[in-house]
Amino acid sequence: MTQFWFDRAWLPTGWARGVRVTIDGARFGSVTVGVESAPGDQRHALAIPGLPNVHSHGFQRGMAGLSERRGRPDDDFWSWREVMYRFLDRLTPDDVAAITALAYVEMLETGFTRVGEFHYLHNDTDGRRYADPAAMAAAIVAAAGESGIGLTLLPVFYAHSDFGGVAPVHGQRRFVSDVDGFVALVEASRALLPADANLGIAPHSLRAVTADELTAILPLAGTGPVHIHAAEQVKEVAASVAHSGARPVEWLLANADVDARWCLIHATHMTDAETRALAESGAVAGLCPVTEANLGDGIFPAETYRLAQGRIAIGTDSNICIDAAGELRMMEYAQRLAHRRRAVLADETETSVGAALFARTLAGGAQALQHAAGIAPGNSADFVTLADPETLAGAGDDALDRWVFASRGAIDGVWRGGVQRVADGRHVGGDAIRARYRATLARLIA
Repeated sequence: MTQFWFDRAWLPTGWARGVRVTIDGARFGSVTVGVESAPGDQRHALAIPGLPNVHSHGFQRGMAGLSERRGRPDDDFWSWREVMYRFLDRLTPDDVAAITALAYVEMLETGFTRVGEFHYLHNDTDGRRYADPAAMAAAIVAAAGESGIGLTLLPVFYAHSDFGGVAPVHGQRRFVSDVDGFVALVEASRALLPADANLGIAPHSLRAVTADELTAILPLAGTGPVHIHAAEQVKEVAASVAHSGARPVEWLLANADVDARWCLIHATHMTDAETRALAESGAVAGLCPVTEANLGDGIFPAETYRLAQGRIAIGTDSNICIDAAGELRMMEYAQRLAHRRRAVLADETETSVGAALFARTLAGGAQALQHAAGIAPGNSADFVTLADPETLAGAGDDALDRWVFASRGAIDGVWRGGVQRVADGRHVGGDAIRARYRATLARLIA
């Protein structure tokens, strides 16, 4: 059993002073408030729970920065996607493991302690399924194990290139499956997971999955999470209306029994009625502000959604620049630019923007990944210590505001499942993982 003492810590009830916790194995044991430290305690100034990252495509970390050139006047998500197809053409399971491990190291170093891997790279380079249908899923599990991050694996069903069951294009050959093949993939993936990992499913989008296929695969989730891309681009919304007469989020809410198990990724382009209805469903909106900005996708209607009591979480999606605080900062800054005022995502009861965003994405992320988060007895011992107390000095909420908006290198340590994975701001096994990543990239982009 290990003991820690924090001058201040973020608990489920908010900030507390003089917090002493015990860790029994991988979980928090006791949590005592208002006490002095005891001999043998590890002492830290500030502790917060690790954040969940609800949406990652780990292999895309390897192409970060490779698409930042103007290719045509209307450069957008769809032209970026062609770069992505070219990058993944040669990836092997070993390549995916090396790239994804580096992404997970960077997530831990910036304060994420669990990831929802929206995993759609299943097939060999010729488009045929590997002899082991979960060969690529095994690479993801290996990367999570090596880095130490918690994992919610979300195998993706992807069958078509557009609404109405249009045949997939050549660049999608490594994604596609039929329903029977997806059943085999899900079961093989489930068998790979360590005890503290969990499994959901991810119908990729309404572009890639027909209504009948969606009905067929949803039972595979059981009570587990269901994640889906929805309304990420204006072109997607227009195509949905042309095909079904309904916008993507509108169609899902009317036809798919969307509830608290669901996480709609992006949901950027919604009407006010859709926004309120999504909030009322109990589902989580999985926002990826840095990627959405990088791709020029648009700005989520966060203020309307907040006023409707909607639940949110954050993800790193394309992993163009992995930074938990950066995702929260971009979320608020996008709203300030859209509305031309400040502190948009705080309110009268929670005036600190940093604290409001942290609390909402912690709760929404835990729901979306179905994994309890927070410094509380029985929960996985996943927490972050913040250094540089002069920069982060002040009341607890001030520390979160400074971490999100005004601090660099504030994270000192990260523990996941009771094991320290980051010390002095660096992953304890990161050097070897970075070296393998560099060798992999040198070969892939030579």
